[in-house]
Amino acid sequence: MFSIFEIMKTNLNFSVTILGNSAAIPTKQSHLSSQLVKNNNDYFLVDCGEGTQMQLIRYKTKYHKIDNIFISHLHGDHFFGLIGLISTFHLQGREKPLSIFGPKELQEIIEFQLKIVQTDLKYKLIFHHIQPNKYDQIFENKSMIVYSFPLVHRIPTWGFRFEQKPQKLNIKKDFVNSFKPSIDEILCIKNGQDYITDDGSVIPNNEITIKPPKPLSYAYCSDTRYDESILDYISGVSLLFHEATFDNTMQDLAISKYHSTAKDAATIATKGKVSKLILGHFSARHKERSQLLEEATEVFRNTILSVEGMEYTIQP
Repeated sequence: MFSIFEIMKTNLNFSVTILGNSAAIPTKQSHLSSQLVKNNNDYFLVDCGEGTQMQLIRYKTKYHKIDNIFISHLHGDHFFGLIGLISTFHLQGREKPLSIFGPKELQEIIEFQLKIVQTDLKYKLIFHHIQPNKYDQIFENKSMIVYSFPLVHRIPTWGFRFEQKPQKLNIKKDFVNSFKPSIDEILCIKNGQDYITDDGSVIPNNEITIKPPKPLSYAYCSDTRYDESILDYISGVSLLFHEATFDNTMQDLAISKYHSTAKDAATIATKGKVSKLILGHFSARHKERSQLLEEATEVFRNTILSVEGMEYTIQP
């Protein structure tokens, strides 16, 4: 049985921790692509480049709580750390299933690796094959929905949109203190029903409730050439992560390599009417990244550079 406090409370602990923000090659300062998205007690790993589990340990994350992993594409800097993490879970005695969302070929790769090293996992791997060329809901639980969408890269690549489900109405505390509604009555009110007093009077729902905050959302665009077709998929998100592999002087290189510049990322953020932009997937060429930030903020002011180990709270 829940207490009134437990039913009324609202927890908006929605965040992303950057585990690696380097492109293609790790450096002393930067690790390969990986992020930990948290929504209350749900932990989602997004990409898993080489060294990801060491980053999870270094930043003291509760990585054993990860039940869902999303792999954007099959370039090594985005998934070569996956088999190591799977093996660590096995050695630690994990029993609960682990779901992996990614290209269909990923299942064949992982199962082949496990077969070669003759490892029979103590837990179940559940593979979910992402469908190409479509915006698709791939995950849902009581508080979160995750969508995949196509990006333009050298091989099939997907971005992900994490979206909180709308919360129920919040009940005003003075009403609870005065009328002391039952648990069932509270649940009905939170679902939009009016309250009927003992003498039969009706108190309208809008007089005793407060609308919950707008659901928050986070979009992850890994490797991609500048492409306005993604605007429909990332439109209006609270926080957008978009790769910024190159600076503006390397526009031709970015196009040929199917990557983006800082200005490209900022332009997408502007046209997508997102609230905030975070840049990452930096080329090792950029020892000093302030130029990337400067170029982006000229187009989209609310831009920041990702920093490994930082946890960014997703806000309206």
